[in-house]
Amino acid sequence: MSPVETSRYVRLRVDLVLEVTERSELTDAALQRIEDDEFMPEEERAHARTAVRGDEAEALAYLVEPFQMLGEMPGVELVQASWSSEQADYDPDVEAWDLDDETAEEEDEEEEEGARGETRGR
Repeated sequence: MSPVETSRYVRLRVDLVLEVTERSELTDAALQRIEDDEFMPEEERAHARTAVRGDEAEALAYLVEPFQMLGEMPGVELVQASWSSEQADYDPDVEAWDLDDETAEEEDEEEEEGARGETRGR
């Protein structure tokens, strides 16, 4: 695709693993965010409070704000955002948790293509 035909839209995927070191601080911050949300209906607010008190992943989800993450980034406008959080059994020594896995796969493919190209050139 030429630059003229390329879409103006870019999907940015971010995968984070966070360690909750102070559960009460996380919960308190999420509860404060819920209280400060002037647009949240009271019925939803009650449900949110219960969810946040029972699950750190829920508390974190209430604190994530994509608009704040982008800040005043020049030349872009956030069009749509979605996110989720979940409890995870994290082990940094397990290969499945290697966040650079896609990058490593791409490098392996490039090396294979380069090796094939060298073979053809001989």
